[in-house]
Amino acid sequence: MLLAVAAGFMVSNLYYGQPLLEVIGSDVGIPVAGIGWIVASAQAGYLVGLVLLVPLGDVTDRRKLMALQVGASAVGACTVTFASSPTLLLLGFVLLGGASSVVQTIVAFTAASSSPDQRGRNIGTVTAGVVSGIILARTVAGGLTDAWGWRSVYILAASVAVILSAALFRALPQDRPDRGGVSYRQAVQSVVVLTRSNPVFRTRALITMLLFASFGVLWSGMSLLLGGPGWDLPPGVIGLFGLAGLAGILAASKAGAAADRGWGQRVTGAGLIALLGSWIALWLGESSLQWFVVGIVVLDAAVQAIHVSSQTLIVAGAEESASSIIGSYMVFYSVGSAAGAATVAPVYAAWGWAGASMLGAAFAFGALAIWGADQLRSANSGSTAGAVRASHHAGAE
Repeated sequence: MLLAVAAGFMVSNLYYGQPLLEVIGSDVGIPVAGIGWIVASAQAGYLVGLVLLVPLGDVTDRRKLMALQVGASAVGACTVTFASSPTLLLLGFVLLGGASSVVQTIVAFTAASSSPDQRGRNIGTVTAGVVSGIILARTVAGGLTDAWGWRSVYILAASVAVILSAALFRALPQDRPDRGGVSYRQAVQSVVVLTRSNPVFRTRALITMLLFASFGVLWSGMSLLLGGPGWDLPPGVIGLFGLAGLAGILAASKAGAAADRGWGQRVTGAGLIALLGSWIALWLGESSLQWFVVGIVVLDAAVQAIHVSSQTLIVAGAEESASSIIGSYMVFYSVGSAAGAATVAPVYAAWGWAGASMLGAAFAFGALAIWGADQLRSANSGSTAGAVRASHHAGAE
């Protein structure tokens, strides 16, 4: 439970700014077409953390690593709080994002510490904490901004980080640093090695990249639609729309249990179809908040179900290298999230919410196409193998 709470608070650092983009941009002097970089810079820092910090979990004590990263996120949050220029603000978000990559060290610790029959369920519990953090981040950020301004959000983030850092160091058992003689260099290079040599990892990583690009289009574009001339909602109200994503908590838990039963591929296929369909409801949300809420519910549930299934599948059988595998996988998550956040603002500025909806749907369709091609390839491989066995059997007779 402590790990789930810590993961939830740390991932919140990446999402506090989403309902506040217009407010932060106006205060610091960032134009509308460029405010997507507020979220993208945090994702860029997260990417650096995934590549350089998360792999340390395979060669050092994860307890100490988690406590240090959580504490370092307080430094990034303070930098954001006192930023007076776009450059300093974006630098603060890069630092905050990099330290917040501890979320994946937490997931790796969970995966490596779980028995095979409980791994999916435990990852699902931690992921439920992550989903809760994402949802509450938007709601809390909106409410605090209405009451005390957007900088109060990051004062809260820094304060919580200091408390959690101490709690993790005191509560968690000391971790075994030696895991099969893997060097730090090998761990850092694992994203390239896994992508080239492991077809399961490669397929899941590409699906994740497009999955979270679609996810980023919604949550980074939402404040542009709801805070714009059509609806003109304040940040506090916009943040409340994040509560519609509570379905993702249940979906994460159920998907983990389904993956433990070997149903990960079924969950993925159903989730990707639902993700694509959610953009129809979100497109209609331009003129109907009811449809917008429906779209959020479906999209969040689909994304978290697929995400948990993917993590369970790629770690199975390689628990000792969980940090490298999860970190490498999440590189694609970070690239996708940053791409979605960075592209939605200029698309929205040019073509409005209809264009943003088409962008999100295009990312979703790409992920579905990759999954479908992989399933077809697996079916053909199975058929070929069956035909070969039948031929050998006939020859023997």
